[in-house]
Amino acid sequence: MTGRRPSPTASGARSRAEVWTRRTALVALILAALNLRPAVTSVGPVLEEIRDGLDMSATVAGLLTSMPAVCFALVGFAAPRLARRFGHDAVVAAGALVIAAGLAARPFAADSAQFVALSALALAGIAVVNVLLPVVVKQRFPQRVGAMTGLYSMALNAGASTAAAVTVPLAREFGADWRVGLGAWALLAAVAVVPWLLLAREAGRRQDASGQAEQQEGVQPASRDRSVRGPTAWALAVYFGLQATAAYVVIGWLPQIFRDAGISADTAGLLFAVTSVLGIPLSFALTALAGRLRHQSGIAVAVGLFGLAGYAGLWAAPDAAPWVWACLLGVANCSFPLALTMIGLRGRDSAAVAKLSGFAQSTGYLLSVPGPVLVGVLYEHSGGWRLPLVFLAVLMVPQLVAGHLAGRDRQIG
Repeated sequence: MTGRRPSPTASGARSRAEVWTRRTALVALILAALNLRPAVTSVGPVLEEIRDGLDMSATVAGLLTSMPAVCFALVGFAAPRLARRFGHDAVVAAGALVIAAGLAARPFAADSAQFVALSALALAGIAVVNVLLPVVVKQRFPQRVGAMTGLYSMALNAGASTAAAVTVPLAREFGADWRVGLGAWALLAAVAVVPWLLLAREAGRRQDASGQAEQQEGVQPASRDRSVRGPTAWALAVYFGLQATAAYVVIGWLPQIFRDAGISADTAGLLFAVTSVLGIPLSFALTALAGRLRHQSGIAVAVGLFGLAGYAGLWAAPDAAPWVWACLLGVANCSFPLALTMIGLRGRDSAAVAKLSGFAQSTGYLLSVPGPVLVGVLYEHSGGWRLPLVFLAVLMVPQLVAGHLAGRDRQIG
C-alpha cells in the first residue's frame, strides 16, 4: 500500500502559509534591525540639552558612551539560553518590547540616574536582539545567509543614521524639547514587536501540531558548547571585539578629530555621517559576496587595510583630504556586517549559530569596552590625536590576524 498523497488544496494552503511566513520574517528582520541603534545614536545630537535638563555631570555623560558595549556584553550571554526555552521569535519580540519600553520611559527621567537606568533597559533589549538575528537568518534563510545579513545590516545602518540626523529636527518641531526627540523612537520599536509576535504564534502552532520545537533545530546537545569555545570561535570573538572598538572610537571621536584639525563643526558632522551612510550599500554588497565564498579571510584583511589607510591619513594630514579619510573609515566599518555574516556561516545549524553568536558578540563587546576609554586618555595626556591614532593602527594588526583566522572555511557545532 502506498501512503495517501496530500490533496492539492492542502498542499496549496501549506505553500501559501510558507510564503506568508517568509514575508513576515523578512519584514520582522528589517524592523528589528532598524531598532538596534537609535537608542544610542539619538543621544549624541542632544547630549548637551540632556545634561542641562538633568544636571548631568561629564562623568555620567562619559558613562553613557560606554554603556552600549557593557550591556551588549553582559546581557548578550543570556540570549541563547532564553531562546532555547522560549523560542527565538518570542524572545526577539520580548526584546523589541523592552526596547520600546525603555525608549518610551527614558524621556520622563527625573534625574541622570533614572536616565542611565532606562537607557540600560533599552540597551538590554537590543543586546538580546543583537545576538539572535544571525540565528533567525540561519534558521529561516539558510541558503541566503550573506544576502539576508547584508539586508539587515543595511537596515541597522539606516536606523543609526536616521536617528542621528532626525532627533534634533524632531525636537525642534516640538519647541526644542529633547525629550520628544528621544521618545519618538519608541514608536518604531513598538511597530517591530507585531511581526515577531505573529511569527512566535505561528511557531507555537507548529510545535503543538508536531510535538517538536520547530524553532529549536538541533538545540539539545550540550557537548557542542566545547566547539563554540574553540579557536575559530575565539577568532570571531576577537575580530568582533576589535572592530567594535574601532567603531565606537569613530562614533565617539571622529567629529572631534576633524574639528581639532580646523574643520568646521557642520562639516565635521557631515564627514562623520559619510562613514555611516557609506555602510548602507556596502554592507549589502560585501556580505552578499562573502556569503558566496567558502573563505572570507581575504575580505576581512582587505577591509582592515582600508582602516589602516584611513588612520594613516588622519595621522599625517587630517585636513588635507578629509572626505577621503572618512570614506576609507566608512569601508572599514563594514567589518561589522562581515563579522555577523561569518558567525552565520561558521555555525553548522541554527543551534550552533545561537551559541556562537552569543559567545562571539558578548565576548567581543566585553573586549571593546577599554578601547574608547584608552583613546580618550591618550588624547588628554598627549594633547593631540597622533598617539591615539597610532594606538588604533596597532590594534588593527590583531584584527587582521583574527579576521584571517575567522574567515577560514570551518564549521562549528
